Amino acid sequence: MSAVDALADRYVDAFAALDPCRAAMMGIAGQESRLTDFGPDGWAARAELTRSTLAELDRVTASGAASGGVPGAAGRVAAAVLRERLECERELDEAGVRAWELDTIDGPVQRLRTAVDLLDQGAATDWDAMVARVGGLAGALAGLRVSLEEALRGGRVAARRQVLRNVRECREMPGFLAGFAGRYGDGPLRGRLESAVGAASRALEDFAGFLAGEVVPRAPERDALGADRYRLGVRDYLGTDLDLAETYAWGWRELARIEAEMAEAAARIAPGEPVAAVMAALDADPAYRIRGAEAFRAWIQELADGAIADLDGTHFDIPEPLRRVECRIPAVESGVYYLAPAEDLSRPGTVWWTVADPDQEIVTWTVPATMFHEGVPGHHLQLGVTTLNTATLNRFQRLSGELCPGHAEGWGLYAERLMDELGYYRDPAYRLGMLAGGQRFRAARVILDIGLHLELEIPAGAGFHEGERWTPELGWEFLRAHAGPETDAYISFEIDRYLGRPGQAIAYKVGERVWLEGREDARRRAGAAFDLKGFHRRALDLGPMGLDLLRSELARL
Repeated sequence: MSAVDALADRYVDAFAALDPCRAAMMGIAGQESRLTDFGPDGWAARAELTRSTLAELDRVTASGAASGGVPGAAGRVAAAVLRERLECERELDEAGVRAWELDTIDGPVQRLRTAVDLLDQGAATDWDAMVARVGGLAGALAGLRVSLEEALRGGRVAARRQVLRNVRECREMPGFLAGFAGRYGDGPLRGRLESAVGAASRALEDFAGFLAGEVVPRAPERDALGADRYRLGVRDYLGTDLDLAETYAWGWRELARIEAEMAEAAARIAPGEPVAAVMAALDADPAYRIRGAEAFRAWIQELADGAIADLDGTHFDIPEPLRRVECRIPAVESGVYYLAPAEDLSRPGTVWWTVADPDQEIVTWTVPATMFHEGVPGHHLQLGVTTLNTATLNRFQRLSGELCPGHAEGWGLYAERLMDELGYYRDPAYRLGMLAGGQRFRAARVILDIGLHLELEIPAGAGFHEGERWTPELGWEFLRAHAGPETDAYISFEIDRYLGRPGQAIAYKVGERVWLEGREDARRRAGAAFDLKGFHRRALDLGPMGLDLLRSELARL
């Protein structure tokens, strides 16, 4: 083990102890009974860990250089990945944004809920840990309140939209917690679990009251966070510095290209019919509808299993522990997302897919592309292979996929398109679903995320409120026209999401752009000797990293 690897491993242990909620999402074992301290002392401790680890990394790399040691490829990448993450964390800490921003999918409230939810492993649930985590919610919320009160005194307040969404989620969470008590039954921990749920529910209501009564009245109506904060978000989520004007213009071009491709795909299904009419007909077609959450879960499980069986040994070599991904329906609305297996494989790689009503009919023609994105060859292959790669990746690299959305989500979107290239959308409806549900939606996000936060002008020729500057209301109208068969509530949630997480929404399409460019560069260099399967293997063996580093490392393959 190199000095950098040893430092990275020590950092993972210290990081997990200071941030058990994030550790749970990353699959780091050992903190199951604890929650993150979101109070001022907790934020300060994590900032100090970042600074001290970065200083130690400087000493380690300087010592290696002074002794004449030349790191190999793995050592060079390991040091660069750790430095990239630490420098970004330091920049965020110094900007002072961590302790007061409230976003709608990965803020403190959401992380607390997820940390509890991840303990739910059915019959294998660790109920002692569950009681401890639920019992710790009141204290975690109390610490978060102190941080927000301190921020209020300094005039730092999240936008009203974000605060109101957090109020709603706090008031919905007691029902989610009560479900655990109901599933536990009459075991010896029942009394303690019910008591913990009761205390947590009261704390959630009190915290919701604090947000509504003290934070909302002082929260600004303006949602846009501006260019400086947006660039910091791009560094955080993508690991790159973007030319935002060029990326905004590219988003418009990419949207137009994808919509032209959609028109061609729709014409193969119903020649002469407009795309919107074809999509509406698919929505209504009983062949593309499944009734009931459990029936839908079984269907996506079969889809995931089939993709793994088909791709293994042909286009990819899938390690045995990854030859199944578990598909689950979450107890509360949380979208569609993937969590990698725990480092000790005690938790399997899991696709979570929200179904609002257990008896509803679910439209399926857009689903295969999403399952390829979340399962194989998407996140389950990408992050699962990373988790298992003890030969060339240190522990931080193996567990940091959740910290690199540009790399992860870019690969996921690339996987959707790759399955088209490999001929897996044999049903033309599924290919249209890939274009409408994945490609078009993510291109629209590039336009909208940059446009909203920078309050840019809508260009001439866009065919949509040309010359006006973006507002959330225009964003809602735009997304409604480009998001496929989604509900109005989902569109509203997406707008809130973008406005609370500057830069995250563009990670998918910008990341895919880097993966595609890297592959084509490799193809040109290798000529007739280019091997797609080998390229994918070598690229995934690099592990998670920011897009600037990914671009340079792909150029070395």
